[in-house]
Amino acid sequence: MKIGNIDLGQYPIFLAPMEDVTDPAFRLMCKRFGADMVYTEFVSSDALIRAVNKTRQKLDICDEERPVAIQIYGKEVDAMTEAARIVEEAQPDILDINFGCPVKKVAGKGAGAGMLQNIPKMLEITRSVVDAVQLPVTVKTRLGWDANSKVIVDLAERLQDCGIAALAIHGRTRAQMYTGEADWTLIGEVKNNPRMHIPIIGNGDITSPARAKECFDRYGVDAIMIGRGSIGRPWIFKEVKHYLEAGEELPPLSFKWCLDVLREEVLSSVARLDERRGIIHIRRHLAATPLFKGIPNFRETRIAMLRTESVEDLFRIFDEIESGI
Repeated sequence: MKIGNIDLGQYPIFLAPMEDVTDPAFRLMCKRFGADMVYTEFVSSDALIRAVNKTRQKLDICDEERPVAIQIYGKEVDAMTEAARIVEEAQPDILDINFGCPVKKVAGKGAGAGMLQNIPKMLEITRSVVDAVQLPVTVKTRLGWDANSKVIVDLAERLQDCGIAALAIHGRTRAQMYTGEADWTLIGEVKNNPRMHIPIIGNGDITSPARAKECFDRYGVDAIMIGRGSIGRPWIFKEVKHYLEAGEELPPLSFKWCLDVLREEVLSSVARLDERRGIIHIRRHLAATPLFKGIPNFRETRIAMLRTESVEDLFRIFDEIESGI
């Protein structure tokens, strides 16, 4: 499968863009475990053109993570177009437009999935960004605003006509946020539309290697994108890759091996920020990881783990958990 001139191989797996998750260290880790392409956290077009330092830092990418996409969001044509030109200077492989983020502070202001309520503006932004840069431009969006406006089949054609190089679809409406189950039937309908000729990337609820293969086989997508399933479990890419290539589950990864990966995540986060902020940043991964599920009487340990603010205390808890397994 290709996006522009970028060859991503057969059955490519992407790390989805996630705010406060897909920082450089996490992207590199997922790349190491088999992610074929990674995405930055989303970047505000307004903050980017105002040269907000924290936002500009999100453009920091390195050759080791390529191919890498930088994702931008916003609701104004001029701001998105100018932001696209700024992003191009950072030299990512792909520029992605976020028309899918459902959170209130984004969608509620008309950006992200909020654009699903203003399709003409969405298309105007897309055309302008495509025309402004030489990079392949892709879009990530949802099925529609709510259950009564699942417009993705028609919308996909219209976005394609704007000149995008690929389309990623999350199988939920904005109204669903992240609740319920992702509906892949409409993703499959987009992919099987004979008028579509760009790659279609499916996203939503891929949390196991078997489900990843099913999405390729049943819906015919060109690539899949893993988001929340990778939080606290970056090794999911290793598991999925093995399953797709060998046709069988990877032998279970040892508890120690997985815990060492989490230790590495902690240290990378601390090195990027500082001890306290780095540990606070990584709590989301520690809370989400499936590694500790099923451990009896774990509640108090979990509370202590998510409250600690020093590497020494956190790793001492890790050691206690490991010794008790």
